Amino acid sequence: MDRRRGLSVRVKLTLSYAGFLLFAGVLLLAVVWFFLLRQRSSVYLPTFDDLLLAFNPGNFGPRIFSPAAVVVLAFLLVVGLVGGWVLAGRMLAPLTRITSAARKAANGSLSHRIELEGRGDEFRVLADAFDTMLAQLETRDAEQQRFAANASHELRTPLAVMQTILDVAGQDPSPDGREERLRAVTARAIALTEALLILGRADQRLFVREDVDLSLLAEEAVETLLPLAEKHHVAVETSSDPAITVGSHALLLQMNTNLLHNAIVHNLPENGTVRIATSMDAEGVTLTVENTGERLRPELISTLTEPFQRGTGRIRSDQAGVGLGLAIVKTIVRAHDGTLTLTPGVAGGLRVTVRLPIAQVPR
Repeated sequence: MDRRRGLSVRVKLTLSYAGFLLFAGVLLLAVVWFFLLRQRSSVYLPTFDDLLLAFNPGNFGPRIFSPAAVVVLAFLLVVGLVGGWVLAGRMLAPLTRITSAARKAANGSLSHRIELEGRGDEFRVLADAFDTMLAQLETRDAEQQRFAANASHELRTPLAVMQTILDVAGQDPSPDGREERLRAVTARAIALTEALLILGRADQRLFVREDVDLSLLAEEAVETLLPLAEKHHVAVETSSDPAITVGSHALLLQMNTNLLHNAIVHNLPENGTVRIATSMDAEGVTLTVENTGERLRPELISTLTEPFQRGTGRIRSDQAGVGLGLAIVKTIVRAHDGTLTLTPGVAGGLRVTVRLPIAQVPR
């Protein structure tokens, strides 16, 4: 925004302090003159015209603007200017530090913090809010850098495999299953690209909001993934109470599908269980997906929502996915102003809880 150049806040405060001090000095001298004049006559009280005439040294009354009075007023003015400049500098020192931190952040330095000391006031509240914003920006920037590096690596691997298969096919045209491998690698690259598109769409909140019942989406996800659950010998238990929120139907369905797919794949080898439940209260709606499985370390759970992280490490399997399942869920939940909580199960496995705002029911 273009602004006209004006006086700085420090100069304004300085002039205000000096002007107030000068006014106080003049008022003090006027009061002293008033009482001195009253002592000279117990009957006569000066009128307003007398007070105006007193400002002329040649008129009746004490000479309020005598050389000594002028010296006193000049001294008060100098003290007001110097004291006001020093006090204004001390008062505006926090603002100077905030401005310096903002400039460093604009130049790309997000690790700097203001950390104003002292009791809370307007400047310190502003500094704390700015520090919080810088911390969030630094975290998001680090996540974006890790995501870009991991995405480049994940995309480069299938493309390199495809190039190798094509090179071998050019030298040896005899079929040996290369077509199937090429199809599998291509399908994986397509799946990764689609996942990246979903991440970008959800993170930028480029979707239309509407009333969505999570219980219906959970049932749809169960019907879609029931063959996969049967293949992995996993029983799916549902408890679907109405849970109406506001958001994108497609993205929230993707969230349900990813959570259920993750719970089925990362489960016990035999006789595993997945429990999916929805509920609603006065403060919001809740989706819970819990599965059986091996015990997970807390430090591992904290990394599961990072892009390209898998619960059993960076391994490949027929159902390992592209490593973006929970990362997509986290982005979708954040785009819908919700919260995502991951906790270890009592006997093993993982419990995922999603809290979303409740839809406003029209009266």
